Amino acid sequence: MSEPAYELGVVCEARSDRDTACALADRVLVEAIDWLDEAMLNTQRRWRGLTPAEPFLRWASVKAEATRAGLRGLFGHFGNKPGDPDALMARRALLLFANTEPKPQAVMLIRDSDADASRRIGLQQARDDRSWPFEVVIGVAEPKRECWVLAGFDAKESEEDALRKEEQRLSFHPVREAHRLTAREHGAKNDAKKALDALTSGRLEREEECLRATSLEVLREQGRSVGLTSFLSEVHERLVPMMDACKRSG
Repeated sequence: MSEPAYELGVVCEARSDRDTACALADRVLVEAIDWLDEAMLNTQRRWRGLTPAEPFLRWASVKAEATRAGLRGLFGHFGNKPGDPDALMARRALLLFANTEPKPQAVMLIRDSDADASRRIGLQQARDDRSWPFEVVIGVAEPKRECWVLAGFDAKESEEDALRKEEQRLSFHPVREAHRLTAREHGAKNDAKKALDALTSGRLEREEECLRATSLEVLREQGRSVGLTSFLSEVHERLVPMMDACKRSG
């Protein structure tokens, strides 16, 4: 079997973050590129970590990986400003990918905001720090990855009662106002994971359905307040032209 034409790096915290972001990015690619369909995806692109054998680079591993690699340029300001949260870590991650062979054609930086708006600014500072040898796509789930899934939740008849109960428990709608699920403590009243589990009965296949079956139009509309719309736009503006141009020029 031949190697995929495009190597696409992913930096995130957990496998669930990777699977969510990559599934959504794949949908945008298939929608926007006329020569690409779902059956071709695995032959055309590979989501990877620092090596093709790794599914993603974990944020928690970035500092140790950079130290092990002996990389320079890990500290300092961004322009004439100090880095916002995650800026230095994102710079390290991008330097790691820039020093790999083969280099990816793009890297996605996926992060929960945890209700800290400055995290997006930090990732943008790292992207703007220099001219990277690949496209850099930023995805910030506000405040959690589960809120992206909730943006795609369309209650079936059998789920309407659970949706009403969650709205009563929270005193706000868990889909339309998912950005209010800001708890950092697992199991707290407004914990995004707790709300998602209540609506999907904790079923992974139902969660995947929210991401894969809900139209991109709906996801873009309902994902505005949770960072999903911005991420889908980043994929469309940065990944789509890169893949399409490479294919046509080849």
